Amino acid sequence: MLDEAARANLSARETLILLCEREIARKDHRRIDMALKLAHFPAVKELAGFDFEAQPSIDPKQIRDLAAPRWIANGENVLLLGPPGVGKTHLSIALGREAILAGYTVQFTTATTLVAGLAKAHGE
Repeated sequence: MLDEAARANLSARETLILLCEREIARKDHRRIDMALKLAHFPAVKELAGFDFEAQPSIDPKQIRDLAAPRWIANGENVLLLGPPGVGKTHLSIALGREAILAGYTVQFTTATTLVAGLAKAHGE
């Protein structure tokens, strides 16, 4: 990186800014990678890949609003309900990824797994 800065004829201050920016970007990238692994998403899904035309009952504006995780900061919950095949998992993974990018911690689980875990804990 110092050779790159020298070739670009950067001053000492500009070189230091470049080094700091790269280090911050590297750390942020590592944080996001680690958070995505800890979230245990079953697949990689993004909002851009969701077909809203195939599910006209889903309001794209509402989903885009949820992608800005104000609801998390406000202590609110989001439940995605519906029959199989309507995109609940896709949307929950995509919203979880957006929350991670915003700096939140996420853990993916299904309702079945959650209920089974609660039943087991209650029994113990």
